[in-house]
Formats: sequence, C-alpha cells, structure tokens
Amino acid sequence: MEHPPYRLAEEFDRFLGDPGDPDEVFSYARCAELDDKEEFPADICHRFQEWGLPDQYVPVEHGGRLRDYEQVLQLVRAVARRDLTCAIGHGKTYLGGVSVWVAGSAEQGARLGADIMAGVPVALGLTERAHGSDLLAGEVRTDDTGDTDATDEQVADAPGHWLVSGEKWLINNATRGSVLSLLTRTRPDGGPRGFSVLLVDKRELDADTYRHLPKIRTHGIRGADISGIAFDGARVPRGALVGAEGAGLEIVLKALQLTRTMCAALSLGAGDHGLRLALDFAEERELYGRRLIDLPQARHVVAGAAADVLLHEAVALVAARAVQTQTAELSVISAVTKYLLPTGTDQVLADLTGVLGARAFLKDVHADGRFQKVERDHRIVGLFDGNTLVNLNSLINQFRSLARGFRRGTGDTAGGAAACDLSTPLPPLDPTRLSLVARHGSGVVAGLAACVEEIDRRAELNPALGPVAGAARRLLDVTTAVHAEMEEYQGVLAEVPPAAFEVARRYTLCWAGAACLGLWTHSTDHVRDDPGTGELWRDGLWLHTALDRLLVRLGEPAAAGPDTYEELLGALRTARSSGRLFSLLPQRVPERQPATPGAVAGESERTPC
Repeated sequence: MEHPPYRLAEEFDRFLGDPGDPDEVFSYARCAELDDKEEFPADICHRFQEWGLPDQYVPVEHGGRLRDYEQVLQLVRAVARRDLTCAIGHGKTYLGGVSVWVAGSAEQGARLGADIMAGVPVALGLTERAHGSDLLAGEVRTDDTGDTDATDEQVADAPGHWLVSGEKWLINNATRGSVLSLLTRTRPDGGPRGFSVLLVDKRELDADTYRHLPKIRTHGIRGADISGIAFDGARVPRGALVGAEGAGLEIVLKALQLTRTMCAALSLGAGDHGLRLALDFAEERELYGRRLIDLPQARHVVAGAAADVLLHEAVALVAARAVQTQTAELSVISAVTKYLLPTGTDQVLADLTGVLGARAFLKDVHADGRFQKVERDHRIVGLFDGNTLVNLNSLINQFRSLARGFRRGTGDTAGGAAACDLSTPLPPLDPTRLSLVARHGSGVVAGLAACVEEIDRRAELNPALGPVAGAARRLLDVTTAVHAEMEEYQGVLAEVPPAAFEVARRYTLCWAGAACLGLWTHSTDHVRDDPGTGELWRDGLWLHTALDRLLVRLGEPAAAGPDTYEELLGALRTARSSGRLFSLLPQRVPERQPATPGAVAGESERTPC
C-alpha cells in the first residue's frame, strides 16, 4: 500500500543519516554529549531546518506544508525515536503556533507561518509558578491603554495597546523563542470569559519591559530550554489579540486537543527506542552459557513490550487521522490518547528495565547510556499539555454525552471509519468544528459492535481468527459495562471521587480497543499482503495481542497464550535484523544492523545484571 505519511518520514530519516554513526550531526553520541552538557541541540535543529521540518508545522492555508496530521505524527516520531530532547525542543514551535491555527486571523497566520518556516522558535505561555494547570487562576494580566497607534497596519482600525505584566514559568522555549502565544487575564475578575490569547513578538517589545527567567535544571530533556518570562508593563499592539477578547481559555483548550494528540509521537518514538535497545541487548548478552533472549522470562517481557508498542501505534494512527475526520470529537480522542500513550510507554520502559538490569541505569557502560536517557526524558511527556489526571477529568466531564451516545449508537461513525481506514484520503482540517465536548458521543466506540460483527464474519472464513473474534466479543461486553458505570458519575461534580477516575481509566482502554478493532477491520485488506508487515495483519496477530493487553488491564482473563506472543517476538526479531522499524506500517530505518549475537559475551558470565 502506498502511504505517503510514513514514506515522507522515511525520507526525512534517511536525510538525517545513521544515528549510530558518531560523525552524523544527529547521532546518538552527539545527543549523549549534549545531555551531559545540558546544552540545547541547536546544530541538530539546524539540520531539521535544512530539510524543511518547520514547514510541516504550518498549515497550507498559512503558507506551509501541513495537510495531514498523520504525517506530522510520523515525522515527529522519527525525531523522538532518536532523541526526545530534540523532538520536544523543536516540536514546541508547533505547540506555540497552534492557537493561531485554531483562531487567528489570516494575516496573523501568514506572518507567524513565515516566521516558523524561517526557523524562528515559538513558545506557548500557559503555566505560572503558583497555579500549574489551574489556568483560571492565572495572574499574568493585560490592561488596555486606550491609546492609538495608527502607524501599525495591523491595528490601524483597532485603537490602543495592551500592557502586559506578570510571570509565566516552566515554559518550553521561553528564552529561545522570539514569539510567544500568551494566555493572559484581560478582565480583573477572570472567569471563563476573562482570559485572552496574545501573540507576543519579543522582537518588538521594549527590552526594559520583560526579562527571561533562569533555565530550570530538569531530570530529563536536560538540554531543552525550560525557563520562563516575566513582563513589566510590556506594550503589545491590540492587533496581537488572537480570536475574540475573552475567548482565550476556549482557544487554548481547543488548541490543546491538537497538541495532546500529537504528543503521541513522542511516546511512540520513546517506545521504539527503548524496545530496540532491550531487544539488541537480549540478543547479544550471554549469561550462564545462554543468550538472554533464549531465557523464557526475558522473551516474555520483550514480547509484551512489543505488543504494547503496536497497541500504542494503532491508537496513535487512529487519533492522528481523527484530527481531520472526527474533529468535533477530539475532546475525547485527545484526552484518551494523552492519557494512554505516556502512561503506557512509561510502563513499557519500566518493564524493559528488568531486561537490561543495571545497564538500564548506567551512562557509560552500554549503548552510550541511551536507555537511562530515554527513560528519564519520557517521564515529562505525561506532564505537559495536561497531565494524566487533567485528561481523565476531561473525560469524566463528558461522561453524560458519552454514555448517552453509546446507548443510542450515536457519534460520528463515518468519521471514525475514515480514521480507521488507512487508504482513505483525509479531508482538510476545519478548526471551527473543534468543540470542548463531544456532544453526540464517540463514533469510534459506537462503531465497535459493527467491527465485532465483521471480525466474526471473517472468522467463519478464516478459523485462525477465532480467538481474536472471541476477544473482540469480550471487549464489547466490558465496554457496555463500563458505560453503565459512567452513568453513575454524570453531570458536573464539585469534588470528583477517585472511583470516577478509575472508570475514566477503564474507558480509555475500551476506546483503545475499539480503535484497534476499527483499524484492523477497515485496513487489513490493504496491508496484509505487504512482505514486511503482512504477518502482523493477516491472521490478526497484532490485534490479538493488543486486545489481550487491554482485557487484562480491564481486569479480565487473558485472551492470548504464549504461542501468540512467541509469534509476535519472531516478527520483532525479523524486523530488527532486516533493517525495518517494528511497526504496523512497512517503514525502513537508516540505522546500522545490530552486532552479531554474543558481542558482549566477554563480560563476566556470572554477573547477574
């Protein structure tokens, strides 16, 4: 199947060269060096600029090349697979600009798009030291001066300036970024309509009216510019207002739906990297006269991690495509994705730590200490753009519409089917369709029953699908029960009980299962004959293990046995030895092949780590 999104990522990956070659700019060795120095990867970001990656952050209507959010997912994943600091530090520019893509004027979009494509870093100023994710408590304030500046074409018919004062803290790119999308209080009493977004260009400010706060030393992504900015009566043109005055909170929450979905790329890349490191170590390491990969427990852990990596990829593919096919339901999809993939990838890395033993924590002993770095770096992904509790709470606030939609079978089922069909071209994104609530439920979940029927039908023709069909029916039963539980927590609750968060967690697993079933039933005919990935699709191998992982986490008995995981492990090892990414899509990577088995056998065979 010809599928441009991952083909472009392959091209980008080849341009960046073999990360195992220390002479390459974007090499593992260079990233380790920068991490030790806590230095921003400016030379690597320059390579991104040379290829044109910033163009992919700017929608075509604003002069860029962003047409397909699945493509952005694959490109950022390719960067994150090598180094999360680079992906987060560079990708933050997309986050900084997205409020303008959602609600800005054509002129603002064109000017910001030109800046981004020219390599100007952009930041998003949301959080404050005292308030964290409580955006309604923000104290950065903006006052209207009431004066007129008719020389500024942008505000010739919009008199006055804003005077901005206050401090934003823990902001990625706060110091490096020349442009800042700033959430600020424009009514003294605040409230949902008391905040606005300003597109602040620091190049146009009086240098005496703002200052940068010191870089924060962080446990992970040590080279990233995590700092802050303080304003003291900074004079900002009224034309910097993005959208309507007082609409800032709504704009930001809608923008975060896009960025939370795209954060999946960071977790996918981290999972790719960690799994590859663990597999290579298990293939090479010899203990007690046997390779680690030949020990049952090591095989079990690596195969389980491989199943999770494919599960996460399936969720991310559907979610990224749903940005354009199910825009009105992105409040649910983004919350599910931003909860599941960071927490799931954290668990994958924790599980794989047991395979590498002490080498999972050491810097200069194995593979440039890359595993301890990716594990450290990834911990931050679950925190920014709304942490896990924020995303679960967002789902709890939508329990009423989700439960009602499931009862009625409503939701955008056509959009859900398009998101799950990798052969279907994506429509342009219409940001006006973004909504803070999925009013009619989830189309992906509403399509679950039809997917179960389809896999039952296929199982009659192909008995190998029988166990997969049985797992699908069990998922439907559990999903029905979870929606019944959701009915108990409808409406706005002043204090959300812990039990509601557990129901929301279970809902994310049900949504993920529905997405996996949808992706397999709608796309398998297009990819099952591919010589690289066909074995994962033909008899539902990846789907079987994905459903098994989900059902177990839902408290159900296992749905797949050791033989199924052995088959998946075989597919993982084949992909690695043949230079392919272990993926649902047939992607090749430029990284050199692993060393021959036994390469680390010279170490003490009695070292129990």
